[in-house]
Amino acid sequence: MLKSVESGPAVQIPEQHEAAVDLRWYALSTRSRHEKQVRDRLEGIGIEPFLPLARTLSQWSDRKVWTETPLFSGYCFARFSLMQCHPVLQTPGIVRIVGSVMPEPIPDEEVAAIKTLAASRRPVDSHDYLTEGAWVEVVRGPLTGLRGQLIRRSGQDCIVIRVHLIQQAVTVHIDINEVISVQ
Repeated sequence: MLKSVESGPAVQIPEQHEAAVDLRWYALSTRSRHEKQVRDRLEGIGIEPFLPLARTLSQWSDRKVWTETPLFSGYCFARFSLMQCHPVLQTPGIVRIVGSVMPEPIPDEEVAAIKTLAASRRPVDSHDYLTEGAWVEVVRGPLTGLRGQLIRRSGQDCIVIRVHLIQQAVTVHIDINEVISVQ
């Protein structure tokens, strides 16, 4: 931006870039089975992606193979400023930035909870998005500090972690002695 000063020539004053400080997490809806390519392409253009993966045992025709599949099918997360949304939307494989009317950021706590799950290397499964159940906080083990909903699934205790904006959830098996009730 050029600004003239009464007693001297024009000087160039750099504009303040709010984009660098307004980084928020957004859910990106992707084309079917394009989540990993979207993650790689976002990284290539300097956008911080996050694609939580679940390790599953798949039966092929002649053997069983461990594969890593996206935990939330059809979604990838990215941290950017809405000022940068044009290059994000032009990335091949991205359908839209998720939001009811316009792009809505995901709370940092929800993304941090999913990152903690991914780093724990415990087996996780995607889960139906539910609203009933007791809310608990993990007080022991590698998931300490996480808050979620306690459920019983197949005779085992699990904790459900939700990402409200995309209405998706994941479960992780937990020992009932690792959690306390949250009021």
